[in-house]
Amino acid sequence: MVLLLICGLFVLPLQSQTALLHRLAPGFVRSDLNGQRVDLRALRGKVVLLNFWASWCGPCQVELPAFQSWQTKYGSSGLQVITVAMDDDTQPVTAVVKKLQLRFPVVMGDDELGKKYGGILGLPITFLIARNGIIVERVNGAADLSQLEMKVHSLLSDR
Repeated sequence: MVLLLICGLFVLPLQSQTALLHRLAPGFVRSDLNGQRVDLRALRGKVVLLNFWASWCGPCQVELPAFQSWQTKYGSSGLQVITVAMDDDTQPVTAVVKKLQLRFPVVMGDDELGKKYGGILGLPITFLIARNGIIVERVNGAADLSQLEMKVHSLLSDR
């Protein structure tokens, strides 16, 4: 497998990036930073924005407040934001969560979870998962937030 390095972001071959599109999102059960159980499969019926990030990632810290805003704005319509921190330690993650006042579930990630999602090489990476559990979008790197919000809104409108 050949990996390309573009502007500090590892880019997986197109086949790896798209392998999960239009397929059932890999399930996982983790505890969030508050000790609450997060079970992706239990969220069927909701639109899930699943974001992989790290405390040291600048673009991640730009996106996270927008995701919090969307959770507040669209949560009652069926959106659930879940983020996966790929840091090795919870302390810097907790500091970012507190600083940005994030109130959605934040779980700690690892290589095993990253592999389930096609490899997480470069951050942020965001997945949109439809109400039926199918991945409909993968965004590598910083998302165009207005475009991503339109896609979220569209998925929420599909009943």
